[in-house]
Amino acid sequence: MPALITGAQGQLGRDLARLIPDATALGREQLPIDDEVLVRRHLAEVRPEVVYNCAAYNAVDAAEQDPEPAIAVNAAGPENLARGCLEIGARLVHFSTNYVFDGDAAEPYDEDDRPNPRSRYGRSKLEGEERVLALMPSALVIRSSGLFGLQGSAIKGGSFPERILARARAGQPLKVVADQRLNPTFTRDLAAGSHRLAESGMTGVVHLVAGGECSYWELAVEALRLSGLTPEVGRAASADFATAAPRPLNGCLRSHRTEPLRDWREGLAEYMEALVRTPS
Repeated sequence: MPALITGAQGQLGRDLARLIPDATALGREQLPIDDEVLVRRHLAEVRPEVVYNCAAYNAVDAAEQDPEPAIAVNAAGPENLARGCLEIGARLVHFSTNYVFDGDAAEPYDEDDRPNPRSRYGRSKLEGEERVLALMPSALVIRSSGLFGLQGSAIKGGSFPERILARARAGQPLKVVADQRLNPTFTRDLAAGSHRLAESGMTGVVHLVAGGECSYWELAVEALRLSGLTPEVGRAASADFATAAPRPLNGCLRSHRTEPLRDWREGLAEYMEALVRTPS
């Protein structure tokens, strides 16, 4: 079905654009989703049957000091897309995050668990979900966790495994948090899984993550092992790092609506192989 992808310069957006080569793929400069007039104009011109909203403001710590950009992109932006989709009869697939939960639970969160974000970034993402579903109950909201992709995160200086490898190769000491758990999810896998769910006609909130879970420390160790590097990796607690925004200690998701993607180790292995082949 004809598709439009917003946030197409990011990790997930790039992989969705590769998966759906006929899609209209627009980055922030081409389509700032917080501009309602431009959103409605682009949707009216392109007239897609489905819109994948990968656009997001991910500066988690900066949002604590100045939440307005996060609210504009993560809350108002998805609402603009939902309104535009309703006008042309398009479906909306909106991506959200594990940060809508507080991270205090002993088990992974499923779709029926009550969100309780602890950061302003998390609150902006939850508000985006709520605005979308209030306007458009037929929308599909996909929450995921621990994304990494070949495009990397521009605002963070690359994906987490990529940053760990760069520090190891530079001979820098490595100390990684061991008390935050997540489902490390390769964006290629998330793109394929999301496309499958969209084509199935699924609606509402669904959690779509890699199979299995680990700590950031375990993720770093596995990435280094796959790369053939053997530096010592120290374990740290979240409290050892001063951050403006709190991180959920339990960032793991599970679903009673769909099966998980392949195990995170498999996705990481493919990512590492592709990273070697991809020019920097």
